Amino acid sequence: VGGSFGAGHYAMCGRAYRPRYIAAWPTARYSVMGGGQAAGVLVGLREAQIRRDGGEVTEGQHEALLDEITERYAEQMDPVHGAARLWLDAVIPPQRTREVIVQALEMASHNPDIPPFRTGNLQV
Repeated sequence: VGGSFGAGHYAMCGRAYRPRYIAAWPTARYSVMGGGQAAGVLVGLREAQIRRDGGEVTEGQHEALLDEITERYAEQMDPVHGAARLWLDAVIPPQRTREVIVQALEMASHNPDIPPFRTGNLQV
């Protein structure tokens, strides 16, 4: 409905937990990180690469890089982008939400066998 980023995927039973169905409204945003956070990280990496190559980053270049990455990342947060990569099963119109939830529950009821969830080794 809104945005699902990073740790929100875990809180909302994201793909890592092998849910049976994930749908989103067309207005949703779905991504590994929120746009601002991702842009900050990616700009920092790009600037470090420029400095490693002996260049310098001016304030204007910083802003241009930030704008470019923010715009590109915003496009990739579109739920259609996520559905094309199988992160989402469907992008549904809001008025069909109840119908789709009923269908998803019916699909799940026809396959009650749930394999055990294994997290692997957790270091504490």
